[in-house]
Amino acid sequence: YDKKTYTAKVIGKDPATDIALLKIEGQNLPYLLYGNSDDVKVGEWVLAVGNPFNLTSTVTAGIVSAKGRSVGILEGDSNRDMFPVESFIQTDAAVNPGNSGGALVNTGGQLIGINSAIASNTGSYTGYSFAVPVNLAKKVVNDLIEFGKVQRAFLGVSIRDIDSKLIEEKKLSGDTKGIYVAGILQSGGANEAG
Repeated sequence: YDKKTYTAKVIGKDPATDIALLKIEGQNLPYLLYGNSDDVKVGEWVLAVGNPFNLTSTVTAGIVSAKGRSVGILEGDSNRDMFPVESFIQTDAAVNPGNSGGALVNTGGQLIGINSAIASNTGSYTGYSFAVPVNLAKKVVNDLIEFGKVQRAFLGVSIRDIDSKLIEEKKLSGDTKGIYVAGILQSGGANEAG
C-alpha cells in the first residue's frame, strides 16, 4: 500500500458474476500473476486481501473449505435474461464488508479468486466467505475487453440435484450421482433444439 490514488474508468460490468473491469492510467504499476483456480485444492492455505471496515490493506489467512459453491446471493431476472453464475471458492479466511473486489491468493502469491461475499446473519464475518474463481473472472474480463459484454452459452434448463427424496419421488433407478432436468425454459437453447 503506497497511499496513491487513481481515477478509474468502468470498461464493463457483469452482474451475473458481480465482476467489473476498471481501467486506470499509471506507470510501473504492480500486479499479481494469475493462478489456476481449477487447480485449487480443498484444505489449501489462502490469503484474503482487502479493506474491511475502511481498514486499509488488511490480510487474513484461512483454508479453502469448498469449491463450486452456489449460495444464492446474486439476484437473477429471467425476464431480462439475467441468470447469476455462482461457482464460488469458499474459504474460512476472515472477509468483511470492504473486502469485496480484493484478492484471494495462494501461498505462491498468485491470484486465485476475487473476494465477493460472506454468509452472515449479522453482516460481519461468521466463518464463511466466498470468492469468484480467477478462471471465471479472466473469462469475464477477456469478454468485456473483446466484445463489451460477456458471451455465454445458455442451455435453458432448470436442474435439481439427485438425492434420495427425488429418487423416491420420481421412481428413479441408480444412485444419487448426477442431476435431474426439472424443466426447460422457453427462451433457451434446449427448447429450440427440441
